[in-house]
Amino acid sequence: MKVGILGAGFAGKEIGRKLTEKGNSVWGTTRSEEKFDALQQVGISPVVFDGTHLNDDIREILRETTHLINSIAPARKENTDQPDEIVDPVLRSLQDEGLMANAPKLGWVGYLSTVGVYGNHDGAWIDETTAAAPTSERSRQRVRAEAEWLAVGEAHNLPVGVFRLSGIYGPGRNALLTAEKGKARRLVKKGQVFNRIHVGDIATALHLAAEKKSAGAFNITDNEPAPPQDVVGFAHKLMGKNPPPEIDFETADLSPMARSFYGENKRVSNIKSKSELSFEYEWPDYRIALTRMWNEDCWRS
Repeated sequence: MKVGILGAGFAGKEIGRKLTEKGNSVWGTTRSEEKFDALQQVGISPVVFDGTHLNDDIREILRETTHLINSIAPARKENTDQPDEIVDPVLRSLQDEGLMANAPKLGWVGYLSTVGVYGNHDGAWIDETTAAAPTSERSRQRVRAEAEWLAVGEAHNLPVGVFRLSGIYGPGRNALLTAEKGKARRLVKKGQVFNRIHVGDIATALHLAAEKKSAGAFNITDNEPAPPQDVVGFAHKLMGKNPPPEIDFETADLSPMARSFYGENKRVSNIKSKSELSFEYEWPDYRIALTRMWNEDCWRS
């Protein structure tokens, strides 16, 4: 496979590392040449993409690309003045040229989305058959971007997989690091749970899906939705630290963005990803994941 990763950031870089380890040729985009070294260290050939225009380097490498993974999010805010505009930055950059005109060898696309598209379900279990019901602008934009990529797939008989991710964590981004920095807060909202996903499991899922050319929606998420304060407490326990005091969500000083995340409460099933991708989660819940990261000392970077 010759794989392109549009947006080789926290998740995209790990996906690229996994794919190169499996013997695939991988290129990935970044907005700045300053990040080239970090991508090259994990085997990704870096290319600059400003999120607006396809340069000659991208056009040239797209011609030989067989698999494409898009990790670039649409704008968070909706443009209500132009409700029919394309919101996905990659598809918008193609303008009238079309994807297949630039990537004639393309055989599969993976689009990284979010479980936020499901909206709030008051703690009930949901799966991929649950209708999208986004409650925020950013999630409504995601629903539109998903639909745009699926429409491209349908128009060109191209398999497109949509991978809805829970809250991402891993080396350099986790509750252990937050605890070490003394920035952890134990916010408590009655009945609130979240799913999470380790970046390593995202990489494995995308590798399997790319090989199988899997199409349709998949929830890529851990086995155990859990209250956020439990994760904070467990991380402190591993480190032998006293956890911070509990804070009532209703009276907490939060940004509008942070408060909006707590407006969505659901338990997300990952059964389809296990059955259709033959996927075994290596980091299946926060206790196993944080314990392993702590024991292996792989939580800082």
